Amino acid sequence: MQYQAHAKVNIFLKIVGVRGNYHELLSRFMIVPSLFDTLSFVPKKSRQSFELVGDFNCPLEHNTLYRTFMVLKEHGYDQKVEQVMKDFALHVKKNIPTGSGLGGGSSDSATFLNMLNETANLGLDREAMMHIGSEVGADVAFFASGYESANVSGIGEIVEKFDENALDIEVFTPSLACNTALVYKTYREYFLQTMDQALASKMVALKSPELLSHFSKEKLNDLFPASLKAYPELSNYAKNGWFFSGSGSSFFRLKEEV
Repeated sequence: MQYQAHAKVNIFLKIVGVRGNYHELLSRFMIVPSLFDTLSFVPKKSRQSFELVGDFNCPLEHNTLYRTFMVLKEHGYDQKVEQVMKDFALHVKKNIPTGSGLGGGSSDSATFLNMLNETANLGLDREAMMHIGSEVGADVAFFASGYESANVSGIGEIVEKFDENALDIEVFTPSLACNTALVYKTYREYFLQTMDQALASKMVALKSPELLSHFSKEKLNDLFPASLKAYPELSNYAKNGWFFSGSGSSFFRLKEEV
């Protein structure tokens, strides 16, 4: 059986505070129905306790999928998840670009969490999946929620369903990967004084089509100016009518009717 791990875009992303080295945000996350990675269990070919098959550019111990496996073990599900991974490898077909601001790694992790929940009969409900997901990574809780659209706050761990369906979104990703840590560091160094909590509070209540029709990409995403400063070449792709997702590098817009 194959599972789809959908990308997301940030309809808006506003920084509203800092918490130590972290940035507190208010953001509207929305899944992209047409863009997803595909995950499946396949017969295992090695004796490794965790076998991952796919095109990844980081060591296994740094991969969020491995982190998902380890967090479940820490929560006392070690025997059940080890039994599944003793017989199967996790196969991932990547379609969501890395360093794109589309949440591919987090979506993969939430999908893998769901796969283990079903296959190992863990009995986790939505709230438990979101809680465990938040321990894996900042955006995993949103994907674990199963919501099409949600207002996300804190450092990504607070997810509140927003009552709207996912929009028909077109995504463009330049051949450039943005480093999230560098973009946030640049924001804190050069743009922290531009923080507008009042505007963020206003945006939370508006539906996504209203946000996209009333605000510019610069107003909608506080990280866009920081990304431009960190990666000046992004300006070559910042076209009118396109919006910026997360820390980049992807732009998106509503699909035009033919």
